[in-house]
Amino acid sequence: MYETKLLIGGKDAAATGGATFDRKDPVTGEVATRAAAATLEDVNKAVEAAAAAFPVWSQMGPNQRRMILLKAADIMQSKAAEVGETITSETGATLGWGGFNVMLASSMLREAASMTTQITGEVIPSDQGQRLAMSIKQPCGVLVGIAPWNAPIILGTRAVAMPLACGNSVILKASELCPQTHRIIADCLKEAGVPDGAISLITNAPADAPKIVEALISHPLVKRINFTGSTRVGKIIAEIAGRHLKPVLLELGGKNPLILLDDADVDDAVNSATFGAFMNQGQICMSTERIVVDEAIADVFVEKFAAKAKSLPVGDPRSNVVLGALVDQAPVDKVNELIKDAVAKGAKLVIGGHNNGTIMDATILDHVTPKMRIYSEESFGPVTTIVRGKGVDELIRIANDTEYGLSSAVFGRDIARAIRVARRVESGICHINGTTVDDEAQMPFGGVKGSGYGRFGGKMGIDQFTETRWITIETDHHHYPF
Repeated sequence: MYETKLLIGGKDAAATGGATFDRKDPVTGEVATRAAAATLEDVNKAVEAAAAAFPVWSQMGPNQRRMILLKAADIMQSKAAEVGETITSETGATLGWGGFNVMLASSMLREAASMTTQITGEVIPSDQGQRLAMSIKQPCGVLVGIAPWNAPIILGTRAVAMPLACGNSVILKASELCPQTHRIIADCLKEAGVPDGAISLITNAPADAPKIVEALISHPLVKRINFTGSTRVGKIIAEIAGRHLKPVLLELGGKNPLILLDDADVDDAVNSATFGAFMNQGQICMSTERIVVDEAIADVFVEKFAAKAKSLPVGDPRSNVVLGALVDQAPVDKVNELIKDAVAKGAKLVIGGHNNGTIMDATILDHVTPKMRIYSEESFGPVTTIVRGKGVDELIRIANDTEYGLSSAVFGRDIARAIRVARRVESGICHINGTTVDDEAQMPFGGVKGSGYGRFGGKMGIDQFTETRWITIETDHHHYPF
């Protein structure tokens, strides 16, 4: 069992009053982590410590910040075995998923390090001939990053890496479902040399989450927020931030379509759909939840897809399997409800539909229609749907028939046509002849519609985590009309 404390001002701390909460292993039911249950007093301490650290960190030279972030990436990679074990015990994910998290998160730290010298401004021509006019970007101050459990090292690192690179001090609000996993991120940064207080970690009991999050957002010293999680919670966070006129970057849910045009390479699409739908048990914001396929190739695709998905090993995430456990019993129950509703309304259960506790088989539903809940509701589990259509216009209409707009993919051999389709799909991300599940640290990552707004990644992240200011220097006497 892990024992996770708060990190405030560079020091481990129990919660004020000593309260803790338990996170149980979703497979064994045993306590995986006992973590500090922060209070509002702890929130104030963390914000004040971050504010005190801001002058030191923000005024540090960019190359010094770069070296610290590069060191943090190396330290994180050295902890790959520890990360894998922790992710599995807290979330039920496979050991392979833990390794992938470390790889991409380390890349994100290195990409953030490379950006420290790219936080540039520009000289702008002024109508005042003797004036030097500039735009500059500077750190905001204290930022809050709120990270989810499903890709915990990747998304927890993303919540803090670029904000730190830009010179901000950051408080990471850990997920209640993986407090120790998120603590590892803070430990890597602290060990690498991030000054005391410039990185902090808050863990809280599930019942306390609303008041802890509201206190973090509303604190006068907190300047910006980034959140990755559900659309339902994202709307709450945006509303609270809006009351305080604070910018917030939101990366939310998805009901991501993979579109198969009538000239798609079916075998390639099968491999892509299998990975996109069932990686990490379908618990990825980019997971392929809808396969929108032209009826001309639907039957052959479904047959091959079912055979591929049925071959995936399922079981204890500590063994050599592709599908491990879902994070809790509640999402298992929800997925089962969605499957039952769809079958009752005419969908065909092609494969799957079974579970052993939190471990579920890969599941495919064919002939899904809008009258079924799973057509529109995010399932966030190892189930994907086949929606059939005829012709490009209908396939695009179906793909866009959702409140979400995060990721998408289009398969077709006629690349020019596939590009035209991609341009019409309402999503922040679209891959042609690739999977919906894809990420690189330097790419602009985010969605539209109910999937949020703003972009993580590369230079786009600089705009999210700095203030742009206009500064002028008068080089001659200025003449005024009176």
